Amino acid sequence: MDRVTASIDVAGYLRRLRLPEPVGAAPSAESLFALHRAHAELVPYETLEIWLGRPTTVEPSDSVRRILRGRGGYCFHLNGAFSALLTALGYRVTRHVGGVQGNAERPAGATGNHLVLTVEGLPSVAAPEGRWLVDLGMGDGLHEPLPLTPGAFRQGPFAYALSESIAEPGGWRFDHDPRGSFLGMDFRGGPAEMTAFTEMHEFLSTSPESGFVRALAILRRDATGCDILRGLNLSRLGESETRTLLDRPADWFTAVTDVFGIPLDDVTAAERDALWRRLTEAHEQWLAREADQS
Repeated sequence: MDRVTASIDVAGYLRRLRLPEPVGAAPSAESLFALHRAHAELVPYETLEIWLGRPTTVEPSDSVRRILRGRGGYCFHLNGAFSALLTALGYRVTRHVGGVQGNAERPAGATGNHLVLTVEGLPSVAAPEGRWLVDLGMGDGLHEPLPLTPGAFRQGPFAYALSESIAEPGGWRFDHDPRGSFLGMDFRGGPAEMTAFTEMHEFLSTSPESGFVRALAILRRDATGCDILRGLNLSRLGESETRTLLDRPADWFTAVTDVFGIPLDDVTAAERDALWRRLTEAHEQWLAREADQS
């Protein structure tokens, strides 16, 4: 694991998760679950920095500092930071190259657009071999770790499945709930360093072809579902789905803070105006595409 784990603010990170600092406590499955749940509920999956024109890196220490300032990030940031925290707390963590397929046209396999974590050495009734899939970077994905074993699982209103990957021999396949934001994800069995994700991070955060550049997304998972902000559309996905159009800037910025817990005190009035113009332009383009397809 990277040397940066030694320099992160563990106490500050745990305060961000509203969890007490363990004193002499050994890693356990119970504690891993508590950490994962708190992270999913309090640290949003978000691409706000891209839309504010603020470059980020995949360095876990940078991601931790941004999380401590109240931000989140996407998989490279969230799982990168979480891997640093777990390592600092004594967990046996491995990073893996993964690939998320948003639709049936995307090829299966670990294309490198996703960072996955596994943790081992924590046996329980659910995972006798002590291996867990840990992933905070799938947006409306996991609320808690999954036993790294083939099977069907349910977390709140969502059904998931794990199996051995056909596309990545020796790796694993995660199939999302049919109502989720993507089809599934494959990841390789071997370990990966953060440098494996640098090139893809550059593409995802800057390319006009990137979905992150085309549409702003903020998601927050909890035990009963997921809050989702895509562009100007705020939705709640649980046993049912509700959707609200936030077409006034005051409502939109209030939702970012109140629903997703993202402080915007570092965003100037000029930056807010520029962001709102980009959002409304993107929304109009989305409406035009929807009309063409109908």
